[in-house]
Amino acid sequence: MKNFDPELDFFTIQPEDKIPEKGKILISEPFLPDTFFNRTIVYLADHTSEGSVGFILNKKLDIKVCDAISGFDKWEEYLSMGGPVAPDTLHYLHNLGDQIPKSVWVNENIFWGGDIDYIRELIDQEKISRSQIRFFLGYSGWSAGQLERELKENSWVIARIKTDIVLNNQVNNTWKRVLRGLKNKYRVWADFPESPDMN
Repeated sequence: MKNFDPELDFFTIQPEDKIPEKGKILISEPFLPDTFFNRTIVYLADHTSEGSVGFILNKKLDIKVCDAISGFDKWEEYLSMGGPVAPDTLHYLHNLGDQIPKSVWVNENIFWGGDIDYIRELIDQEKISRSQIRFFLGYSGWSAGQLERELKENSWVIARIKTDIVLNNQVNNTWKRVLRGLKNKYRVWADFPESPDMN
């Protein structure tokens, strides 16, 4: 009998691709039954033994920041849906670092949160560019051990991406583009039809 080649088993995720850390992304498998997270990419802003917090990178809302948040009249970028938890709360990722008081370093040059009034002032003074900050409504959250259980069920692949993708609000086909950029068997996921019954 020939030895089984794990590279041909497209839906078994390798152990090294199941290690969550803040600053990494979660890529949903092609047929994840959860309708909210189907074909999503989630950036992990925090991961500890107590749980995980992340933001969906490829769900843009049809609402501009300037139309939804007071004092952001000059910011015409669209909001993104960060996740199903607390969908009426505002969150933001940026690369402004210590320039924003109370912001929390995540990974490389990505920071989470910070003084919203200071951000509002910088935007009003046009001192922040579109590529430096991204706004989300709600977040994706996992309680202690929950994400690890989902990883055991092969629901997610964990990978790293360039930080410019994290802050890029142009989300068309992001799930496919990120998968096609991986140098492993998961690249083929990008070409699977949305329904396994289709061919």
